[in-house]
Order: sequence, then C-alpha cells, then structure tokens
Amino acid sequence: MSKTDKLITRLLALPKDFTWDELTIVLKHFGYLELSAGKTGGSRRKFADEQKSVISLHKPHPGNILKRYALGIVIAALKEKGKF
Repeated sequence: MSKTDKLITRLLALPKDFTWDELTIVLKHFGYLELSAGKTGGSRRKFADEQKSVISLHKPHPGNILKRYALGIVIAALKEKGKF
C-alpha cells in the first residue's frame, strides 16, 4: 500500500489530527490543484480538477490540523465525483 493510499484510508476514518499537508497530497492524487487566489487570498483556499469541479476550504491557522467538518466536505466532494 502506497503512502497516498494510506492517507486516503486515514482521511476516510475522519481522524482528529489530519493535516493540511496530508490533504493537499490526497487532493493532488485525485487531480486537484490549488488555485492561486492572489496576494490577498487569506485563509480561503480552492482546489479544482480538470472538469473545473471546485472544493473550497479554509486553511487552518495558526495550526495545521483540519476540522472534521472540512474533512467531511472533501470526502463528500470526492465521492460525488466518483473518486472512491
């Protein structure tokens, strides 16, 4: 099982300590790229795939741990697109 596969399994378990960096690895695996929001993008981040499907999240700060509701948003969006 690859590192990315382990991260996907971990994401689906809704852990309390899933990091932003781990999320970006998973989203990149599924073809999502972070859209540049310009100089004043703040904590709002958007990821889009080739079909222009967008996942919009708030980047956690000051820490790096995502809230469970954010993980739910990502899981729902990926399931809707048939990624898993």
